[in-house]
Amino acid sequence: MVYLLVPLLFVIAVALWLFLWSRSLARRAERMVPRAGQVQPVRGGAIHYVEFGNREKPALVLIHGISGQLQHFTYAMAEKLAEDFHVFAIDRPGCGYSEREADEDASLFSQARMIGKFMDARGIESPVVVGHSLGGAVALAIALERPLKTKALALLAPLTHVQEEIDPVFKGLELHSPMMRRLVANTIAGPIGKATAGKVLEHVFAPEAPVPHFMSIGGAALGLRPRAFVTASCDLVMLENALPAQVRRYPELTVPGGVLYGAEDALLSPVVQGRSMKRYNLTYEELPGRGHMLPLTAPDLCIAFIRKIAGIEDQPLPEEPLADEVIHPEPVEDEVDAADRTGQLKR
Repeated sequence: MVYLLVPLLFVIAVALWLFLWSRSLARRAERMVPRAGQVQPVRGGAIHYVEFGNREKPALVLIHGISGQLQHFTYAMAEKLAEDFHVFAIDRPGCGYSEREADEDASLFSQARMIGKFMDARGIESPVVVGHSLGGAVALAIALERPLKTKALALLAPLTHVQEEIDPVFKGLELHSPMMRRLVANTIAGPIGKATAGKVLEHVFAPEAPVPHFMSIGGAALGLRPRAFVTASCDLVMLENALPAQVRRYPELTVPGGVLYGAEDALLSPVVQGRSMKRYNLTYEELPGRGHMLPLTAPDLCIAFIRKIAGIEDQPLPEEPLADEVIHPEPVEDEVDAADRTGQLKR
């Protein structure tokens, strides 16, 4: 009996240690990236948002991708966009400091519904909706559900179709069991995420370098929290049924807009995910040498594209040369630990 008890106690001790470590990482992440804006309750949860610009200017709603948060847009784009727009950068339902009450509300339709209710509550009329990566799929869902309330779509490296293979960096999110999803989230997800973040970010940003201080100013530290893992896992799993159903509705798409892709995107195929949308009357543009994280690595080009989609200017995208030198950001662990020690973000 003792021989069975000792291993069991060891497993319990390790699980408890991982649980406490995960909680500690979550607290440190929230100190490093505190809530930035206001929270609007909606049915099924709440939307955390930041607002920029003059209320008299055209409305612009910015929607980030999987495992992301609104800082993907506030890092380099939102304040510049506020020169021409009334800007709302949001945390998708369940991400960042937004809330999502049910796993099932990870479906594209449910996220579109919640964001639509947020826009109605805030009096946002006929916005240009900008979506990056998975946020592009949500933006398309909004356009399909609210065609008369959506002025245009500006899609940045969007997910639009089923991907044959899940990229290896997201494979660990593919958990269908809610119980297993939460067990992993509250034990090993955070510690493994912190240990592997450097390599993961290199792949996600490839062929470009990760931007400096992405964990803090870019908000990525929030992705180390257990709730962030649960949200991202639900987002991924729900796509299995939600995305094919949405693709079947693309012929109904009436909202104008366009797609901007990095030609060297390491996560999504520009041809399958971007150029294919031309058949649904969306324009398509491609940036040589660029990867997936366009809002962070090519913000001025994204801003020019959004302005063009919104009808503010009708010029070719400006030339923005790739950096001659690769900027090596601080190692993830150093950045998290330094911010935890000082209680301040590096700017």
